Amino acid sequence: MGSGQVTSSEPFDFQGKHVTVAGLGVSGVPAAKALHGLGATVTVVNDGADERARVQAAELEALGITVRLGDGDTLPEGTELIVTAPGWKPDKPLFGAAEQAGVPVWGDVELAWRLRGPDAADWLAVTGTNGKTTTVQMLASILKAAGLRTAAVGNIGVSLLDAVLGEETYDVLAVELSSYQLHWAPSLRAHSAAVLNLAPDHLDWHGSMEAYAKDKGRIYEGNRVACVYNVADKATEDLVREADVEEGCRAIGFTLGTPGPSQLGVVEGILVDRAFVENRQRNAQELAEVADVDPPAPHNIANALAAAALARAYGVPARAVRDGLRAFTPDAHRIAHIADVDGVAFVDDSKATNTHAAEASLAAYESIVWIAGGLAKGATFDELVAKSAKRLRGVVLIGADRALIREALARHAPEVPVVDLDRTDTGAMRAAVHEARGLAQAGDTVLLAPACASMDMFANYNKRGDAFADAVRELGSVEG
Repeated sequence: MGSGQVTSSEPFDFQGKHVTVAGLGVSGVPAAKALHGLGATVTVVNDGADERARVQAAELEALGITVRLGDGDTLPEGTELIVTAPGWKPDKPLFGAAEQAGVPVWGDVELAWRLRGPDAADWLAVTGTNGKTTTVQMLASILKAAGLRTAAVGNIGVSLLDAVLGEETYDVLAVELSSYQLHWAPSLRAHSAAVLNLAPDHLDWHGSMEAYAKDKGRIYEGNRVACVYNVADKATEDLVREADVEEGCRAIGFTLGTPGPSQLGVVEGILVDRAFVENRQRNAQELAEVADVDPPAPHNIANALAAAALARAYGVPARAVRDGLRAFTPDAHRIAHIADVDGVAFVDDSKATNTHAAEASLAAYESIVWIAGGLAKGATFDELVAKSAKRLRGVVLIGADRALIREALARHAPEVPVVDLDRTDTGAMRAAVHEARGLAQAGDTVLLAPACASMDMFANYNKRGDAFADAVRELGSVEG
């Protein structure tokens, strides 16, 4: 890790400044309102002009904010700063025009960071390809168990701007950050941060794996206490080495194995800390039992260790780690056990929308009937199938890009029976569950871990998971 004195970003006087907000939606509307309230002259530009955009535009125009619908590419005259929605790609013409004109571009996270008050809460930040939301929620639960005023914020539903500008005061914030948000947050300096894992994702946005990793690595810049990395994922440790941090900041690893000094890990079913203890060469602090983690799947234990590392970096006592993990309940559609039917477990991991997430899910069970498929988003499935082949009792394929998975199965698991469902109607998931039940034997797990996005058949992964759960409950009532 490099080190250098990192100063906090300069205050920015918005009074009378001409600020362009790029994009309506979850981040754009609160950003426009906040900037208007600070005295800026705000213009909002948006690519679309659908009904939702028109409603949002009317709300902002009533406040005296200018909104341009259907033109997100032209830089409004006199713009001195752009605040962009995180999803807007860096290669948009608007940003090219801004670069030529010397106009800075911030994301909503950068804006929130700049608007913090002098006694602002510290940020404990989390990014990674998978596991961010669960880890941040675990972290917030641990911080609450320690009696701290906190909230899970960022790319998680609660706007960072609302957390920073609202009336409620916090001691510390558990912040989920996407690679998009980090790309547009040049002066963010967290107390401590974690990169959970790195796998190819959103490459159409970033342009390359190198650019994606670089944006993830920005989370470590200027960390004061700890840069938390995944011992099993060397790319995360490499990002720590490249980061420019404050003097005295430490690299802290988490591992599912026995931890070395300056690591957290697992010993005989116990989560232990050899990083934030006296004489870490010889001592370890018990934090919690594996059984305290819900569900105790390997990748979820890794999430718990990362959350514990950030909490310990903030000075949280060991008891609060245990109490916080026990109090935590995972969101729906994340390895959720729906029911047992005649000795077969049915598990909903609809949130596994990419191959990395599906691989972690498949690794949690010994004998699986796998329901997979959907929109591949450019993914390939050979590595996933090769790693998981020995666990597969059977496979049921659904969705638009199921042929890609079928071909990978033919190459790497030719003996595994495959049911290919060529239908996308509302009853397709019910049919998939029935087919999976037919392939399963007592002791097996029927696992919905699609490794694909859902939008070919469902509005989102939540609806896909709900359809699975409904079909399983229907199956149970018929057989019961």
